[in-house]
Amino acid sequence: MTRSLLIQLALAASLCSAASAQSPASRQDQIDCRPDAMKFCASHVGKPDEMRSCLAQNKAKLSDACRKVVEARGG
Repeated sequence: MTRSLLIQLALAASLCSAASAQSPASRQDQIDCRPDAMKFCASHVGKPDEMRSCLAQNKAKLSDACRKVVEARGG
């Protein structure tokens, strides 16, 4: 697998795991947040708690779609 694909898979897993306390992240949630997660929180891929925290800390910088996902998940 290419490095990019591995990163995308790890990111998807992180987003799913980060939301698991409430409900699984939908495919649309993952699509909405993937660019922002890679831009602001790439070092936290594969670390769900750190990813959730990073996205919440960067909420003001996130796209509207991802910000809504983060807020809906308590961030």
